Amino acid sequence: MYKTDFLVLGSGISGLSFALKIAEKYKDATVTIVTKNEIDESNTKYAQGGIASVYNQSVDTFEQHIEDTLVAGDGLCDEKVVRMVIKDAPTRIQELIDWGTRFDTNKKGTFDLGKEGGHSQNRVLHYKDITGGEIERALIEQVKEADNINYLTYHYAIDLITEHQAQKKKTKRNSKLSCFGAYVLDAKADVVKTFVSKFTLLATGGSGQVYTTTTNPEVATGDGLGLAYRAKAEISEVEFIQFHPTALYNPGEYPAFLISEAVRGFGAKLRDFKKQKFMHRYDDREELASRDIVARAIDNELKRSGAAHVYLDCTHLDFEKFQAHFPNITEKCASLGIDIRNDFIPVVPASHYICGGVNVNKKAKTSIKNLYACGEVSRTGLHGANRLASNSLLEALVYSHRAFLNASKKYAKVNMPDNIPVWNDSGVVKNMENILITHDRAEVKTIMSNYVGIVRSDERLLRAERRLKGLYEDNKRLYDHSELSIDLCELRNLITTAYLITQFSKNRKTNCGGFYNLDLIGN
Repeated sequence: MYKTDFLVLGSGISGLSFALKIAEKYKDATVTIVTKNEIDESNTKYAQGGIASVYNQSVDTFEQHIEDTLVAGDGLCDEKVVRMVIKDAPTRIQELIDWGTRFDTNKKGTFDLGKEGGHSQNRVLHYKDITGGEIERALIEQVKEADNINYLTYHYAIDLITEHQAQKKKTKRNSKLSCFGAYVLDAKADVVKTFVSKFTLLATGGSGQVYTTTTNPEVATGDGLGLAYRAKAEISEVEFIQFHPTALYNPGEYPAFLISEAVRGFGAKLRDFKKQKFMHRYDDREELASRDIVARAIDNELKRSGAAHVYLDCTHLDFEKFQAHFPNITEKCASLGIDIRNDFIPVVPASHYICGGVNVNKKAKTSIKNLYACGEVSRTGLHGANRLASNSLLEALVYSHRAFLNASKKYAKVNMPDNIPVWNDSGVVKNMENILITHDRAEVKTIMSNYVGIVRSDERLLRAERRLKGLYEDNKRLYDHSELSIDLCELRNLITTAYLITQFSKNRKTNCGGFYNLDLIGN
């Protein structure tokens, strides 16, 4: 059994920034970060576009950013949350800069602010086309210098510890529960460790791996949703899946390489299989419409034509400026024989971001006492039915700060029970058929992509529900009687996440934002 004051599950922008603030404020506190891969492997690392904030107040205002967010969220944003996050943005981003994060500047020495779909002004801070990687670099350097932060790689959270384990009694979803830490699989030592903690932060990232085509790294398997659901935390609005309109079409590459939203903000145009422009038929903003509109437009063009992809045209853009702004995208295209000065880039939509998640209030508190959630795993009310581009890193920063503030107030008052049982794996045997795990994982992806994708229907959702129920039963038998592995635990969370997305989709009766059901047209 391991005791720590603060247990952080995940090593993206929200988990690392929370850990740094706690470690700085409480020098005598122990902070433990567990992450299932290398410390820098997270959705944050792969964020290309940037982080939105009102910096040039001579042309931009908080009200404009607020309005853009509300419009993108299609009526489901919590306006109080939107105002809180956007007005707090400059302060939180300054903290990133103080920690060593670099953002691109122009010849005048001010921030080179980009513009992305849904934004009415240039307000996206970026570092070339690897903004997330730059943020990760800076934060990890700070974490490694902190004496009271212990980070454990290749450690995978299996389940949260609540009264269900501590007192060995059944609990209901609306019970008043507390979190006491988590059971964590040390993958290299092949042992389950019991981490008892005063506070636990879910910062586990996204769920893109439930789909066949995704921009998310392989670690994005819905682990936080699975953990929270089994612990009986409140979850909502997971039916709103944001599909990024422009992932590079390159069969066999997984995950899909992202062609940043900022490329369209830079002036790139979408073209159909006949190489004709088409976005003017769907929205007056054309390529700068919100992601849900652009993704559905491309999906419609693909189904109408039967083509495998559409094109992104950058041939008319200033190549030197483009290359300076998007060096990795330029290099990636060139490696595939695509010269963006003369060739169109083949693109398709790919699952990118889940807008709902574990319910939290404005203090980042979940429905379970002493359990916080930040970043993509959470549902804060900022995004509503559709995330405005480059608001996600911002949300993670603001809510990790809110979690830090609230946990700080309660730190000295929390006492831990002494009757928490260690993990019991008696009676399990080594699973000799890993093919079952890989087969079921592929089946989850196929089900979700075919039936619970950009466009859904009642019949598709029913089929998904039936097939996922069968997979759940099969996986439960395997899980209950097998030695644990990360692959097996990830499959359990993928199935749980897929089932939740399907159930919430069945229950939604109106189309909005990232949710679109053919049987609800007109509602």
